[in-house]
Amino acid sequence: MNVETLTLSAYCIAIILASLLGGWLPSLVRMTHTRTQLAMSFVAGLMLGVALLHLMPHGLVQLQRSAGVDGSAIDVLVWWTMIGMVVMLLLLRMFHFHQHDFGDNGHDHQHQDHYHDSHSDAAAHPLSWVGIALGLGLHTLIDGVALGASVHGAAEGGTGGFSWVGLGVFLAILLHKPLDALSITSTMQAGGWGGRARSGANIAFAMLCPLGALLFVSGVGLLDNQAYVIGCALAFSAGVFLCISLGDLLPEVHFHSHDRVKLTASFLVGIGLAYALRFVEHGSTHSSLAVPHT
Repeated sequence: MNVETLTLSAYCIAIILASLLGGWLPSLVRMTHTRTQLAMSFVAGLMLGVALLHLMPHGLVQLQRSAGVDGSAIDVLVWWTMIGMVVMLLLLRMFHFHQHDFGDNGHDHQHQDHYHDSHSDAAAHPLSWVGIALGLGLHTLIDGVALGASVHGAAEGGTGGFSWVGLGVFLAILLHKPLDALSITSTMQAGGWGGRARSGANIAFAMLCPLGALLFVSGVGLLDNQAYVIGCALAFSAGVFLCISLGDLLPEVHFHSHDRVKLTASFLVGIGLAYALRFVEHGSTHSSLAVPHT
């Protein structure tokens, strides 16, 4: 088993376990409102940092190495980043699948009223979880593509030893998946679904991100110009991460007038972690940006 397979397998197993834990969280821990908001702020900062400091630079390196770029590699990068943002925005508009406010204490009451007005009707319907599951399913498949592209891109770049390239993407997905799984199981519980049905949905959802990674890695291996496809996939994933961070997580946190210092600090810590991971990644290709490959 090569380094790429070992790395991707380890990441996927960890993501599956984190997703399963998120789905089972209501039975294990009482998620207060403040804890949820702090987690959202941290993940938003991490996803923003990963998009700008990891996915886009690595995507640019891959496009610079590719012979299939017509014109400037940066133009291709920006186009695919924008496409990723638009696709995720359309998914959010269509399914409105991120339901992240699970706590019931320490609320900002103005936002609580806003939140319940927009979600109470859906949460009351026994099948309301289907739309959430469909939206999150597509979203987590895209996360799998991001993970597969980052790890496979590192392998194609010839990094030796254990590949840490993709660690930032892995952590962003790992920390975000429990909230997504919690959205599905909490909505199912509100709709009157039993524990067995919730567990089945939770397990199925947990497997989707590894499936997306596997499909991408298997598919890109059949192509001739892999660097171009990987570069576009990383740019697309960056757009998705930017949309989730700036268009979904942060606006929801912004409604709250309480704990502003804590929430801001948590957000900045997430960005700081993304920046610190630049120095952890083994064989990082960031320095390659100054020397375009022809």
